[in-house]
Amino acid sequence: MIEQDTVRLLRECDAGVKMGVASIEDVLKYVHSEALEKRLTDCRDEHARLETEIREQLSKYHDSGKAPAPIAKSMSKLKTTAMLAMDNTDQTIADLMTDGCNMGVKSLGKYLNQYKAADEVSKDITKRLMNSEEKLAVDIRRFL
Repeated sequence: MIEQDTVRLLRECDAGVKMGVASIEDVLKYVHSEALEKRLTDCRDEHARLETEIREQLSKYHDSGKAPAPIAKSMSKLKTTAMLAMDNTDQTIADLMTDGCNMGVKSLGKYLNQYKAADEVSKDITKRLMNSEEKLAVDIRRFL
């Protein structure tokens, strides 16, 4: 049960971190403020480091990970494109990213509770990913 929950939790982290990186990359070209760009870039880089850790852990279990759900990724990109087409401001970007961070934290929290038997390493990675997203949401409030 420990191994099964560990792999499942890591897969969800893998999908979540990929979704986070893709979302940040989707909005970076629209950012006006250097401060917002720096914060988003730092978060993207932190997510990339966590993704490497996740991949290392998954490889121990001979698992290739999980891609974000195609419909979720498409809907996110569509919402981002539509909102930025109507209002291309840092405020809109901060709003979109805050929503994404909140959804990520909520999902990861659910999986952390669902896969209680996961090992401590995967739980720690999950918590660090959640903390990264929570911190980004707090840090970009000044752009809302």
